[in-house]
Amino acid sequence: MLIVRCQQCNRELRGHDSQSHSCGCPNMTTVKGDRVTAVDLNRVIMVRSNEEKESHGLSSQDLAWQEQRRKRKVRKLDFEIR
Repeated sequence: MLIVRCQQCNRELRGHDSQSHSCGCPNMTTVKGDRVTAVDLNRVIMVRSNEEKESHGLSSQDLAWQEQRRKRKVRKLDFEIR
């Protein structure tokens, strides 16, 4: 769950997958799912993020697919010019 606080009005907003929540002050901080928008994002504090584990890029399946793709042979096509 994503929780942000608007510094202009000190209201905390919780993210929800299907609903958007807005603070209503002139900064218009809005949270919908994992997206945060505002007029001035410098005035928004991230209280709690839903990403608690760190991602190290590609998964092992993605790396295996990339290695398999890298080992492909390039086929050259020869055409006769008449």
